[in-house]
Amino acid sequence: MSKKYERRVSELVRTYLATLIERRMNDPRVAGITVTDVEVTADTRYAKVFYSLIGDEQARQQAARGLESAAGWLRRELGMHLRTKHTPELIFEYDPSLEHGARMSQLLDELKAKEIAVKPGDETGSAAPNREVGGQP
Repeated sequence: MSKKYERRVSELVRTYLATLIERRMNDPRVAGITVTDVEVTADTRYAKVFYSLIGDEQARQQAARGLESAAGWLRRELGMHLRTKHTPELIFEYDPSLEHGARMSQLLDELKAKEIAVKPGDETGSAAPNREVGGQP
């Protein structure tokens, strides 16, 4: 199979799974899960589903158990929508990218707050005095 076909099937699987998990699953363990990416093998027999969840380790373990228990139902529902020779077996893998992004955003916000706190008496918010070109005031 071509790479273009693999990408197209991966995107279809990602879209359908995200919709199924968000709208049709009633399991509270999978609440808040975001499907970040799907990699389908060339023969479409397996699909590695990357998901993300902001929460602690216990929430991640609960989500993993919820996804594993629903894998058969998700595969059956997926099979009704895909027009491929094989419905891929779903393999779920946690993706920490959203969590890392949230942490980086938090760190940047903290740095910005510290930077503002370091500039007492400067109402304009700029650290250097305003000077004309050539260093003349």
